[in-house]
Amino acid sequence: MTTSRSTMVKPAALRPGATLAVVSPASTPKADLVHQGISRLQALGFRTVLGRHALDRGPLYYAGTLEQRLENLHAAFADPSIDGILCTRGGWGSAELLPFLDAALIRANPKVFVAYSDHTALHGWLHNEANLVTFHGPMVAADFAREDGIDLASWRHSVGGDAAWSLGAGDGLRALRGGVAEGTLQGGCLSILVEALGTPFALRVVDSILFLEDIGTKPYQWDRMLLHLRYAGVLKEASGIVFGDMRQCVTVAENEYLERAILHSLRDFDGPIAIGLRSGHVGTPNVTLPLGIAVKLDLAEAGNPQMHFLDSAVVANL
Repeated sequence: MTTSRSTMVKPAALRPGATLAVVSPASTPKADLVHQGISRLQALGFRTVLGRHALDRGPLYYAGTLEQRLENLHAAFADPSIDGILCTRGGWGSAELLPFLDAALIRANPKVFVAYSDHTALHGWLHNEANLVTFHGPMVAADFAREDGIDLASWRHSVGGDAAWSLGAGDGLRALRGGVAEGTLQGGCLSILVEALGTPFALRVVDSILFLEDIGTKPYQWDRMLLHLRYAGVLKEASGIVFGDMRQCVTVAENEYLERAILHSLRDFDGPIAIGLRSGHVGTPNVTLPLGIAVKLDLAEAGNPQMHFLDSAVVANL
């Protein structure tokens, strides 16, 4: 089964007063950061409900057992009073939930789901099994808790329902190779995407602009994982690629070497390539990206890189 743009399910828009469930499908967050993030969400006009196990510690590094984390996520989708779901942090653990997720429940209750990092596994499952538009964007403890952790413009464009908006140089976007391409925005954390290859939970990449980011990943590791994507046939379905902000991977002095490694690995890829988009693992305001929405990557004009969102990511509340 493949997923086309026309079959993607859009959740309802988030307006001031909407209720957001705060959950931890992966690792245990710091409680003080969760509460700081919740305060910021409330200052933005949202109501919040903290998942019953969101602050649990253990077993190991998990925020509760597999059953507890699954219970929280299912409860957030099932509860009609919940309008959207935000994760506290990433870490490790979301992939454990995938075989046990209730596809019928989630398909019947599409909602805004916002996260990144380890939760790339959940984005892929929600795209593959529920055809749901999701959001690669700020998390409660990791970003909303920081004073400058959220890019409010992209957040409001994404979850508020704007049909046509763009990201550009001001959001970190920079051309590595020029050109113009259109496709469905897909992707997330590269290491999580690569680890899913060869499993039933690999992201089904179709007619895409591929967004890739990570943390603590050296140039040779980027080269290795991009080669893996190429050998797996993933890049055949991509018409353009956008890389994230690399400052969480390499120093400024190492950045040019990283870019050379990327271009070496993608030497047979014909589409436009951009880098620097500040979404995911960043130390700056985190840009929200709707995944599953048609975009146009325009790197034709030197010094004016643009990624245009061609449709809204949510439907208006009636």
